[in-house]
Amino acid sequence: MGERLRAALAASGGWLPFDRFMAIALYEPGLGYYARDARQFGLLPSSGSDFVTAPELSPLFGRTLARQVAQALQASGTREVWEFGAGSGALALQLLSALDEAGAIEGIERIDYRIVELSAALRERQQQTLSTFGERVRWLDALPERIEGVVVGNEVLDAMPVQLLHFDGAAWFERGVAVQQDRLAWADRSTGLRPPGEHRFLPGAVTEIHRQAEAFVRTLAERLARGAAFFIDYGFPEHEYYHPQRHGGTLMCHRGHRADTDPLVEVGEKDITAHVNFSAVALAAQDAGLHVLGYTSQARFLINCGLAELMAAADARTRTAAQPLLQEHEMGELFKVLGLAAGAPFDAIGFSAGDRTHTL
Repeated sequence: MGERLRAALAASGGWLPFDRFMAIALYEPGLGYYARDARQFGLLPSSGSDFVTAPELSPLFGRTLARQVAQALQASGTREVWEFGAGSGALALQLLSALDEAGAIEGIERIDYRIVELSAALRERQQQTLSTFGERVRWLDALPERIEGVVVGNEVLDAMPVQLLHFDGAAWFERGVAVQQDRLAWADRSTGLRPPGEHRFLPGAVTEIHRQAEAFVRTLAERLARGAAFFIDYGFPEHEYYHPQRHGGTLMCHRGHRADTDPLVEVGEKDITAHVNFSAVALAAQDAGLHVLGYTSQARFLINCGLAELMAAADARTRTAAQPLLQEHEMGELFKVLGLAAGAPFDAIGFSAGDRTHTL
């Protein structure tokens, strides 16, 4: 990784914007965090994993989400589920199993699954996890020209490279990476970039803008001819994202189930993420022609989709494992769900109560 970064820095005149650095650190073939043969997802550090996602916490997550997916398939008259960044394959396994157990959706004899995955190492792991479904599951390494179906993205937007901005009290600078005294270091350059909207920033504030995530959603809007999309991730609406109290930004790294805020060390060995500005994502989607179905907390979304009933019917161990999905100090409040639709909108069950679209 060190050699690759030196080459990239040399080619760019000694300074890399952070989004370019983040892309190399996470996705460089054979070297990036998600491109290497390692176990990123798991419950405990003893598994060799670095963090846990909702599908690894509890199989009830995917089984609950399947109810919303089934409704969206029915409403749109489509028969494919698309997942971006499928991780370990746990969510795909849960969704397909639950959809199969629920029986055929009216007018749909068979539901197929499509995974868009950039990491060869993760794709291999997913193929092992989903082998029993055979040709019903197919993998792609890029967005197709046309999609008809229901799109799912769990913790995918937060892993898209972001640009960093630094405000010194008078002017804005783009924060990038350079080499100082043979070590990676922060380096700022003047920029015309600004955070969206009108917000008050304290001197020394550092924050992120999400142009790649917005571009991704616009591209998805162009290619989603019919269907819906549900994105689940940690983040905030714009007025919370750029609140003066969040003056250090949201950039975070994870390794061995420990979090830190320094992406310039152990490059390629740990995850780098930023919280999602859901207002920017929703606006990009809406401007590109998609309808916003709803926006709410993960806890409210899962309750609306029947998680409480599934927990009540489960054994004590399963109920306990599912609690963090709902608890406010765990995933319940920090994680949000944004629903989008191509074609005619419908009343998505996940937003039937507690919709917060008005806060975007």
